[in-house]
Amino acid sequence: MARKTITADEIRQSVEKENVRFLRLMFTDINGIIKNVEVPVSQLEKVLANKITFDGSSIDGFVRIEEADMLLYPDFNTWLLFPWGGEHGKVARLICSVHTPDGKPFPGDPRNNLKRITEQMKKAGFSAFNIGPEPEFFLFKLDDDGKPTMKLNDKGSYFDFAPLDLGENCRRDIVLELEKMGFEVEASHHEVAPGQHEIDFRYADALDAADNIQTFKLVVKSIARKHGLYATFMPKPLQGINGSGMHINMSLFKDGQNVFYDETTDTQLSEPAMHFLAGILEHARGLTAINNPTVNSYKRLVPGFEAPVYIAWSQTNRSPLIRIPQSRGLSTRLELRSVDPTANPYLAIAAILEAGLDGMNNGLTPEEGIDRNIYRMQDSERKANHIQDLPSTLHNALKALEADPIVKAALGEHLYQSFKDSKELEWAAYRQSVSEWERDQYLELY
Repeated sequence: MARKTITADEIRQSVEKENVRFLRLMFTDINGIIKNVEVPVSQLEKVLANKITFDGSSIDGFVRIEEADMLLYPDFNTWLLFPWGGEHGKVARLICSVHTPDGKPFPGDPRNNLKRITEQMKKAGFSAFNIGPEPEFFLFKLDDDGKPTMKLNDKGSYFDFAPLDLGENCRRDIVLELEKMGFEVEASHHEVAPGQHEIDFRYADALDAADNIQTFKLVVKSIARKHGLYATFMPKPLQGINGSGMHINMSLFKDGQNVFYDETTDTQLSEPAMHFLAGILEHARGLTAINNPTVNSYKRLVPGFEAPVYIAWSQTNRSPLIRIPQSRGLSTRLELRSVDPTANPYLAIAAILEAGLDGMNNGLTPEEGIDRNIYRMQDSERKANHIQDLPSTLHNALKALEADPIVKAALGEHLYQSFKDSKELEWAAYRQSVSEWERDQYLELY
């Protein structure tokens, strides 16, 4: 989706024409959770003048209580009318960046940070970092109290259709709502696991892509509720079946041309593409905490369920971390397969971009591509091919992040420290919990 330019006057006209009664000002906390301040349309001029404040001390990763007041600066180009509701007038949204009381971009805002990294990219001579996400999710039934159960709504599998795919109507309604909101949906299908679905939408430049991912999640959850279902982007809600990923397809552009494409090479991948690829591989372990930020993420990153575990790349198989899809020309791209949908898209895209640019700046070269199924290799074979493992727990991923100055720089000091603190608390809470598995294994045995 090309970024359109919307003015304050056009927003005022839309409010009048569409009978907008409420304005939802959205932003994202450090954990990727959408937050919003909703105001009546009577506050429109304050919104347009960047004068809406909120308490930043109550948001994860923002500020201390003694420096709490924050300002919301709406991005006019994110103006959007929600197609549902409307009984008391329509609701519109604007995605905002967070600023300090003196009007400066707040460094703890993930969206501001992504803008910072893309500005660095532009100073390096590139015009766009295009991102095409492939988010997956599960649909569970709701109980009589509207709470999610562990009961899946179907027994379908990859590309199944009704009657096996009972989520088809819900998925179709999600697509229709997305299209009303300006999304160009490219594919929609049942995924491998029962109750699992994927909807792919057209690529966009980094900032728009991150905004789109957040909007997508909101729409999916809202429409699922209308069908008596609960949509979750939890990476591994059920044991023994595939988890949910969010593969990230990426390409770097300069003056309208895809920097990753070179028709003169054997692979038709350019030298800059190989350097960028090498940068992601070099920093793969440091990136993992950002791309897979929950304890549950690492229940997905295990062999046997199609999720990548090994740091390698390939043009022909899907077991490595990075795959090169067959399309060439303007569609030449790298597909990073480890990212899951709990990742904060603003942080993940910024860190991936910084890692790739580091590979280009330092002329890094990747190992040879691996065209065999890595899952079937012995440890000795993987070692001989210089294939490392991704971190196996959030704790190990945080240690890898701490050891990677490039990925830390992609977050900046404030965001890195806030992210680290938040995730160390999460790991400590998990480490102290006692699971049903442990009771089943040990209670009667010892």
